[in-house]
Amino acid sequence: MHITVGTLQGFVASSLSLPTGILTAAFLSRLLGPVNYGALTVAASIVVWIEGAITMGFSRAAVKFVAEAEDWRSVSTRFLQVQFMVSLGAAFFLAAVAPILASWLDTAELSTYLRLFSLGIPFYALFSIHQSILVGRGLFGSRAFLIATYWLIRMVLIFLFVGLWPSVASAIMALIVSYLLVFIGARFFINPTLLGNSDLSFYNLWDFALPIFFYAVGISLFNRLDLFFVKGLSGTPQAAGFYGAAQNLTIVPALFIASLSPLLLSKLTQLCSQNQKESAKAMIKKAIRLTFSLLPFAGMAAGAATEVVVVIYGQSFSSAGQILGILIFAALGVSMIVVSSSALIAADRPELTFYLILPIVVLAFGAHFMLVPRFGSIGAAGVTTGLSWFGACCCMLAVYRVWRVRLPVSTFVRSITICMFAYILASKWQTPGLLILLKLPVISMVIIIAITLFGEFSGDEIAFVRSIFDWRSRMNQNKGKFV
Repeated sequence: MHITVGTLQGFVASSLSLPTGILTAAFLSRLLGPVNYGALTVAASIVVWIEGAITMGFSRAAVKFVAEAEDWRSVSTRFLQVQFMVSLGAAFFLAAVAPILASWLDTAELSTYLRLFSLGIPFYALFSIHQSILVGRGLFGSRAFLIATYWLIRMVLIFLFVGLWPSVASAIMALIVSYLLVFIGARFFINPTLLGNSDLSFYNLWDFALPIFFYAVGISLFNRLDLFFVKGLSGTPQAAGFYGAAQNLTIVPALFIASLSPLLLSKLTQLCSQNQKESAKAMIKKAIRLTFSLLPFAGMAAGAATEVVVVIYGQSFSSAGQILGILIFAALGVSMIVVSSSALIAADRPELTFYLILPIVVLAFGAHFMLVPRFGSIGAAGVTTGLSWFGACCCMLAVYRVWRVRLPVSTFVRSITICMFAYILASKWQTPGLLILLKLPVISMVIIIAITLFGEFSGDEIAFVRSIFDWRSRMNQNKGKFV
């Protein structure tokens, strides 16, 4: 129950990125215009890739090591030291290669934006590793509070900075200050020392974390590669802005997985250390089922994609609708990869995560290079979606080999059937303007009812979910857990 409550807490906190992100995107796209918004999106995508690459590997390893450790402070100190050094190196590297990237993408001002962004990388990395330490210790509520605080501060500062000084640089400064503030806030919850000694050797840390680090580099690159190729090869100045706008709206599956995967890894690590392999298998199966069951919601989003884009960004961004209708399925495929990777890491097979993602990235380079010049943004979205599901299938096969756990055929059939129905309903039911805010919740309820009536969830599972919302008992159980 703890992991389910923690996942819901994290998902609710991360879900603040949806309204705040939509408001921020609408504000920035209208104030900056397609060209400048596209430049901001490309710069942010490069930085997000770097941040993901340098934090995901250490974050996953930190969750596992802290969950297993008797002296969590000593382990946390070593991870904090390594993450800080790597983040400084990444910041200097980005500042050095910024002119080269700007030249390749044919956007001179991108060099300035990237160098400005580099100042925030260490703050983001330190905030990220603090979150992982909290998860490793089972303090899911504290992590959720920090995530919620970040999204609110981010929105307020962007509105303030860009409102006073409308420019890409002011938006970047708002993001950097947001990272700094939430990092300071994280130190109030948990404060491992940066300069102390640690019983965890650098060798043991790197031996486990290095393949996860390369996996993180690969999956972060895969997630952003399409936008880079659209910017560099499409030949249309607005194309990157449209593509980035669509990409930003694929956030819901990412939010769910960002909430679930670290908690899943923490709990699986504990179960494995206690030799409760059957309980671990049952948890992996539920996580895979739950993630794949999001497919009907992706179908709904695809059917209503153009309406959503027009309401959020305005009529000038309507071209992003078709792109969103494809990319939303890519986001779910990547989610399946992330969940499967958590199961492999918990089984002490981190090297498999890198071996599985490497061919996907190589194929993506070749496919984008061939298809983007010919088919533009649609070609890029198709490549990303196809390869994300190919990677998901490979990762689920690896999970079956290691854990003997697979996606139930019944879940596969039900989810695809309901997905097709949701897509048809969303595309045929046209709603003008803000009525989309009524349409999407109604279709979501129809999907939930259909999933329940089709028997996807057992009576015990439904009762379990209901018990989660007994907030009085949870508050009594959680008293005294604040650090």
